[in-house]
Amino acid sequence: MVLEPRVLRAVLIGSLLSLACSDKPGPVEPPPPPAEAWDGTYTPLAESTDWVDRGEYAACAFTPPPGTVIDCDDPSLFDLSRCDTASLASVDPHGIYQVDMRHAAGFSDFAGIRVPADGSTGTLNGLTGLSTPLTRQQLQGSFFVSSRHTQGSSVRQLVFAGCGVTGPGLVTGCFARCGNGKVNSTGTFEAARMTWGRGEAEASGGLRLLSETHVQTDFPVDVYVHRGHAYVVSVDDLYTGGTGGLTVVDVRDPSHPVITQHITLPGDSFWNAAWAKDDALYIASRRSGVIVFDITHPEAPAYVRNVPGGPALNVHTMFVDGDRLYAVSPGPAPTGETLIFDISTPLNPVLLNRFVAADTTSYIPSAHDSFAYQDRLYVNHFSAGYVVFDVKDPMSPRELGHYTFESDNSFATSHASAVGTFAGKTVAFEGGEYQGAHLRVLDVTDPTNIQLMGEYKLRPQTSIHNMILRGKRLYVTYYQEGLRVLDVSVPPRPREIAYFNTFRESDPHRTDDLLEGAIGIRVPGDGYVYVVDTSRGLLILNEL
Repeated sequence: MVLEPRVLRAVLIGSLLSLACSDKPGPVEPPPPPAEAWDGTYTPLAESTDWVDRGEYAACAFTPPPGTVIDCDDPSLFDLSRCDTASLASVDPHGIYQVDMRHAAGFSDFAGIRVPADGSTGTLNGLTGLSTPLTRQQLQGSFFVSSRHTQGSSVRQLVFAGCGVTGPGLVTGCFARCGNGKVNSTGTFEAARMTWGRGEAEASGGLRLLSETHVQTDFPVDVYVHRGHAYVVSVDDLYTGGTGGLTVVDVRDPSHPVITQHITLPGDSFWNAAWAKDDALYIASRRSGVIVFDITHPEAPAYVRNVPGGPALNVHTMFVDGDRLYAVSPGPAPTGETLIFDISTPLNPVLLNRFVAADTTSYIPSAHDSFAYQDRLYVNHFSAGYVVFDVKDPMSPRELGHYTFESDNSFATSHASAVGTFAGKTVAFEGGEYQGAHLRVLDVTDPTNIQLMGEYKLRPQTSIHNMILRGKRLYVTYYQEGLRVLDVSVPPRPREIAYFNTFRESDPHRTDDLLEGAIGIRVPGDGYVYVVDTSRGLLILNEL
């Protein structure tokens, strides 16, 4: 099962453009106070899952009950008599919103709304994984938004009516989800506009943008930096028909990057991850498994082969640890699998083994990502949780334990992680994806008894994508929240020390996708941070 349908969005190709931002230092900010030493003690926390039920968001109602046969796209069907609708006059007539939907039955749902500033038809992104045109798009005065689309033999409607403004960029109200002219479900919502949260500036903590390079593909998702070159991969956009591929960027002068090449293969350009070792560049392909390029000349990769060969294989992510390459595939159903390659000869990977997790019962148990550390492999198995394997003997991996999410009303996931040693304990920083997903800090010293000891959360409508642990700092790409830098020297209390907001509604081809914004990241130790943004491309910042 493909785990990221929402990554395939309407991101159109702009013309090739490399922008170099001023590298003149901004105002000098005082350094953060030194962190206290951590002695390894903590108080275990209760798992709250990703989405937390905060109760009804608004004092309004969609009056026809479920099962009623009616055209739901009618403002008069909403009872707004107890609402502060006058406050809606302060809402801008355009914007991008992520919507947290609470059904009356107590479970969660989410959607995205985009109303363009130029007055053209906006879009609504629901659980179909595609943006559909809006049939109504009133955001000022009455906040009424609706969309109608056909899926198979069903005509579906999703309708929102605002009740009031509860804070900067926050609108609450009621919604109805209908199918074939019949009310299916109703509830309340909180919509957060995807401007910078909490009244933030563009950047803090001394982070500065050195350059910005638009790549030649529809939807960039990941980057690996090696020998002065950034290898940016993109996925196909099945929504627009655009193709992904590999863009090679010479970053030896980080303030003035130069694109040297763009590469695809016939019928094969959905490339989701990149990694390099010596003269080998590895690309995770949705069709060909792991593609190997020779980068003896780093500016001009030369195709070598794909591994393991044989039938088409969807490899989604990779992790290289010494002479091992771990490739994670979301298929075959139902669990997906992890492949282990020997890369002691980097240009000739040899498949050693492939294995799966024990859980085959969760709603989406597919393997998604991994992190290798001290003979253990930590695999993010999406809804099946965070699974720890002993991989000292690659021919006989053993499942040691797992951390799962108990949830009857939300879509809790394990998506990415980074692992290190703190005060003699093995600590994992783990993040989910989709609505309400956030950073968890886990004590994984004993995989049979993993404990939650810390958390870091931003807006419940946003989500983490990836992270890099460098020393005692954790660099997190947080989609619409941009890049977040955390001091994790005291793991139970992650402390934000810097950020850079990459997401701007005015960026070309921004969409209403939940998974939009800062997505890929590398901190290779050369003094710079390399961030991939789904619209802006490759951003290079200074490392703190």
